Amino acid sequence: MMSKAEKTRAFIIERTASIFNAKGYAGTSINDLMNVTGLTKGSIYGNFENKDEVALAAFDYNFALVIAYIKKEMSKQENTINRLLVYPKIYRNFFKLSFLSAGCPIANTSTEADDTHPLLKEKAASALDYWRLSLERQLKDGIKNGDIKANININEVVGVTTALIQGAILHAKVSGKINYLNASMNYLEAMIKQLER
Repeated sequence: MMSKAEKTRAFIIERTASIFNAKGYAGTSINDLMNVTGLTKGSIYGNFENKDEVALAAFDYNFALVIAYIKKEMSKQENTINRLLVYPKIYRNFFKLSFLSAGCPIANTSTEADDTHPLLKEKAASALDYWRLSLERQLKDGIKNGDIKANININEVVGVTTALIQGAILHAKVSGKINYLNASMNYLEAMIKQLER
C-alpha cells in the first residue's frame, strides 16, 4: 500500500506528464505544474527536489504509458509480423491517442534535451535503446520461430523502423499534415510484410 507521500508524488507525476511532453522541459513553468495539479509550489517541491526531478519522473511515466499500450496491442497478435505491424498502426493514429497526441516522448525529449539537459538526454537515449533492443528481440524470435526470413539485416530493420517512426511523427507535428505520416507508415507496413518468411 502506498504512503500519503508516495500517492502525492504519483499524483504530481501523472498530472504533469502530459504538460512536460507537450511543452518540453524549458517550456513548462512551475505555474504550469501548480495549475495542472492544483498544488502549491511548496507542496510540489516538498515532494520533489526541483523541476528536474519532476521532469525526469514525468518522462519515465510517459514512456511507460507508450510501452504498456504497445505491449497490450501486440499481445492480441498471433505472429511476429502482425506484432510488428502494431507499430505503424499505432503511430499512424498517434494524434488520436491521448498519451501520444503531443508526440512521442522520446522524440520530444530528444529534440529539446540533446544539447541542453544531459539527464533528460540520457533518459531519452535509454528509452531509445530499450525500444531498439525490444525490436531486435522480436525480430530474432520471429526468425527462430519461422515467421521471419533468416537472412534479414536486423540492425538495418531496427534502425529504419525507429528512424522512420520518429521522423514521421516530427514531420506531422511540425507541419500539421498527416500525408507524409501516412506515406511513411505505408512504407513501414510494406517493409515489415516483406520480412515474412
